[in-house]
Amino acid sequence: MKLPPLLRGAFVTRHNRFLATVSVDGQEVKTHVPSPGRMYELLTPERDVWITRVDKPTRKTSYDLVLVRHNSQLVSVDSRLPNALFREALDDDLPLGAGYDVVEQEVIRDHSRLDFCLRGSEGTLWVEVKSVNLVEDGLALFPDAPTARGRRHLETLAAIAASGDRAAAAFVVQRSDAVAFAPHEEMDPAFADILYRVARSGVTVRAYTCHVELEEIRIAGRIPFHKQR
Repeated sequence: MKLPPLLRGAFVTRHNRFLATVSVDGQEVKTHVPSPGRMYELLTPERDVWITRVDKPTRKTSYDLVLVRHNSQLVSVDSRLPNALFREALDDDLPLGAGYDVVEQEVIRDHSRLDFCLRGSEGTLWVEVKSVNLVEDGLALFPDAPTARGRRHLETLAAIAASGDRAAAAFVVQRSDAVAFAPHEEMDPAFADILYRVARSGVTVRAYTCHVELEEIRIAGRIPFHKQR
């Protein structure tokens, strides 16, 4: 996926979940943070960041935060991108999508809106995609803030698997330095409990790293689900 033209800046402060100030060429600009995650380790003062201009008259800010440099690593912080990255990877023959030729997005199932419904010779596969950008000692962790919505999605996937359709949770790690994935038990122990349970009961769990550059981002490859229990 090609990224829009980016401006380099320095992170100043985060005012709330979705609003930050970034300094670009000595001028401070209000910037939308397109992720509800806490990202404490990423959004620190004077950190190199990249933003893009968004010209929409209804917007309160004219910029979106896109990338952060963490040590030598570029990290995408836009939680809206993983769905598009996953969809693009399906077109590039992502193994999880083998045998499915119809792709529907944002489909309602059991009072939940799931990201993908794939249909084909293999039957029906429901997929919920989650954005990950927290990595500690090579282990990608999700979530970095408690997520009731994420727990509800997992329960829906479990019900789907029990009904006979296939169900999968796909975690897209928007950086390249993770070697395994696990739920963040310290941050949301209930989410971790549910993820381990649904994985045992038939829900497929997949995690993928991304190759991130200033010009583009794409899914790079699968990493193992680190089953700590």
